[in-house]
Amino acid sequence: MKSHMQTENVARESVLKLLSDDEVASVSTAETAARLLDGEEYLDLEQLDRGVQRATRSATVMGHVLPRRAVHKDTWSKILTLLGPTRCTGDCSKSKGAKAKLVCPT
Repeated sequence: MKSHMQTENVARESVLKLLSDDEVASVSTAETAARLLDGEEYLDLEQLDRGVQRATRSATVMGHVLPRRAVHKDTWSKILTLLGPTRCTGDCSKSKGAKAKLVCPT
C-alpha cells in the first residue's frame, strides 16, 4: 500500500512539473471557483489513475482538481502522455450523467 501511495505522489509531482508559472497561477485561480462547469474536463490530482473526467452537476472537490481549461493544450497533451492511455466508458464525446466518467484523451 505504501508503494502505491509513493507512486501516486511521484505521478502527481510529475504532472505538476509540466505546468508553467502562468498555468500554476491559472490552476490556483480555478481552485477558488465554487465548482467546474457541467461537462468540463479535468484531472483529479488525488486520483490520477481515474484519468480524464468530466464534471457533472454533482459537486467536484476543487482543492485537487486540474481543469483542462487552466493549462495550454500542449501541456494537456504532455500530461496525458505522461499518464498513459485512458479508458473510455460509453461514448467519450458525449459523457453525461450523475457521476464523472472517464473520457478519451483529446
